[in-house]
Parts: sequence; structure tokens; C-alpha cells
Amino acid sequence: MQHMIKLLSVVILFAMISCNEAPATTSTTSAETPAVTGGQEKVSDDVSQKDVVKVAVASQDHTTLVAALKQADLVTALSNAGPFTVFAPTNAAFDKLPAGTVEGLMKNDKKDDLQNILQYHVTLSALDASSFTDGQVLGMVNGDNVTVNIKDGKVMLNNSATIVASIRASNGMVHVIDGVLLPPAKK
Repeated sequence: MQHMIKLLSVVILFAMISCNEAPATTSTTSAETPAVTGGQEKVSDDVSQKDVVKVAVASQDHTTLVAALKQADLVTALSNAGPFTVFAPTNAAFDKLPAGTVEGLMKNDKKDDLQNILQYHVTLSALDASSFTDGQVLGMVNGDNVTVNIKDGKVMLNNSATIVASIRASNGMVHVIDGVLLPPAKK
């Protein structure tokens, strides 16, 4: 009987040791697997629908907007789930601003002003162009409002920029506009 107890004790001890052993793992060095930094904008995906930032990046007509989004540190925010409606001025729209305006806003000490202007082009919803109505007021991310006007079937914003195209994105809508929206002066 004592022999049985000793044998059973050895079996139980062996079972306990086996269960507590960590499984073998393989380790990789940072040279083998580079660390990924950044947010959603760093995800590489050539199959799924593009988010609002990737829509702009893919457009030759929006290089100024993309550069401004990078300078204002807004790429990560606009790459997230949303939903967002982005009114995306073309390069030609930025060219209509007084000479030196864009260059001045791209300076580090003007980052807050640049963010304010860019956030005046974004609302937190996914609005299709057909959902806009004349006189509709949209609350923008910067806290100000944009008024929608419809004239001759064309959708305008603040009577200064016309929607010339609309693209659905994975996290909202991008409406290409022919003018830059400037927020009202702060009182």
C-alpha cells in the first residue's frame, strides 16, 4: 500500500510539473519585426474602401490639403472610425487664397490657425450630397457653423464653395469643393 502511495505521489508530482512548464516560444528581434508606430492611418490595406484621408492622398488634386492635414497633425484623427463628412478643397481652391496664405499657415507657429481652418471643413456625420437642403446649418468640428445653399441644383457652402464631386469613404463622405471655407473671425 505504501508503495502505491509513493507511486501515485510521483505521478501527481510529474503531472503538476508538466502543467506548470511554459510552452516553448520563439522570440524575434526588433530587426526581424519592425515596430509599427502611428494610428489607423498606418494600416496598409489595398483591398478595403479607403478612409477620408486615403481618398485625399490618392487624389492629385488634393496635395495641398494632404500636406496641410499632416502639418496640422489631423491625419490620425481623420483616419479613425468617424463618421466624418469632409469638404475637401482642391489645390486650385487653395490657389485662390491671397498669395502667401497657405505658406504662412504651414509654419509651426500657425498650427492652431491651420487646425481651426481644416476643422471648419469637417462635420461629425456621413452626409451624402442629396441629403443637403437649402438653408441647412452644419455644425463643424471647430465649433463654428457652415450654411448650405442650393442654387440651380448645385450645393454651395457659405455661398463661397461649390461641391463638384462626392466620394464615399469607409469612415464617411468626402465632398470635393472649389473653394476654401474660412471660419468666421472670433469675437
